[in-house]
Amino acid sequence: MEIRSTTDREREVFVDTLHAAFGRFPETPGEDGGGLWWSATELDRSLLAVTADGRPVGTAGAYSFELTLPGQVIVPVSGVSNVGVLPTHRRQGVLTAMMRHQLAELRARGEVLSVLLASEALIYGRFGYGPATYTGRLTVPRHRAALATPRAGGTDTGSVEVLRRARCGELLEELYDRYRRTRPGALSRPHRWWALGAGQPPVSSAPRYIAVHRDADGVPDGYASYALDGDTLTVDETIAVDDAVSAALARFLLGHDLVGQVVFKHFPAEHPLRWQLADFAAAQVGNSSEWLWVRLLDVPGALTARGWLTDGELVLDVDDPFLGERARHLLTVRDGTAECVPTDREPDLSLDVRDLGSVYLGGTAPSTLVRAGHIRAHHPEAAALADALFRAERTPHCLHWF
Repeated sequence: MEIRSTTDREREVFVDTLHAAFGRFPETPGEDGGGLWWSATELDRSLLAVTADGRPVGTAGAYSFELTLPGQVIVPVSGVSNVGVLPTHRRQGVLTAMMRHQLAELRARGEVLSVLLASEALIYGRFGYGPATYTGRLTVPRHRAALATPRAGGTDTGSVEVLRRARCGELLEELYDRYRRTRPGALSRPHRWWALGAGQPPVSSAPRYIAVHRDADGVPDGYASYALDGDTLTVDETIAVDDAVSAALARFLLGHDLVGQVVFKHFPAEHPLRWQLADFAAAQVGNSSEWLWVRLLDVPGALTARGWLTDGELVLDVDDPFLGERARHLLTVRDGTAECVPTDREPDLSLDVRDLGSVYLGGTAPSTLVRAGHIRAHHPEAAALADALFRAERTPHCLHWF
């Protein structure tokens, strides 16, 4: 078997093999009012697994994104996607070979991280990926959706305008880009994705209403993408520059007429909306799951790239069983920046690279993985110190689907 890059002439071969791996058929342009989810595929970053007689049996791809790290640091990152193996060739080492080949390519690009969305959570941990951001769904019955008066005062002086998705693509792109630069865990949405309608609403051109919030001067500073199906109003995503704008958009959505319930998709766990409701128990949280998985390709490079809120030192003994690597690192943080060097000092924590991926963005406390039996703390203070060091200024959250 050979793992090789996909040529421009093999786009259809790549797409057909990928769909066959999942038992699906490629859509035709415009189905469901949106673009093709695979239309943003970067062929020069797409791999084909080919048998000795030339038959394609597997695919693996990567997209070129930027990822916002704690400290509002932005780094290039590979978004691994389009991974599949034909049913006839599963459990024969095809996936492992593609993942190994791909990791070597990503390292050769000089990137310190790769990320993915896992269709099956059991698969990617063995390749060194760990869940790093989480998402959920909040459902609010319309008859219990009244918002309380803020006890600390403050009123929104802006306005909300309703537009159709087809009329405001450029505005959505601009507002999302402002948002993602400030949120740990957020990925960029390259212009090409918006232009092609590649992805889920509101990136795709599927029919949606867009509630655009403008500040007192008329400058757009947030939006919510939504659609009404029966008596359920479903919100694809809410983008806001601050909590006041988010609250104003929620007030608009929860006050919509002829609605039985409002469902907020991709809802961050720490969002204040439940506390803003007059009836705290009205909102039901469901469909909580992991979202963005992170894999460190260069441990020192990744640790020195992100920002830090607390000074301290930590010795990390990191095992990378998939790549057959193990190294001990001294992480020293001073005034928001880190130095990471090899050391022979006794470790504070021993951990798998997948666990380092989970804690890297600050969305998973190291002490949680110590309690789970995945990270070994070598002394009583180690977990608390790691918690303090790895925390982020905001809980990381990723909205982008790829």
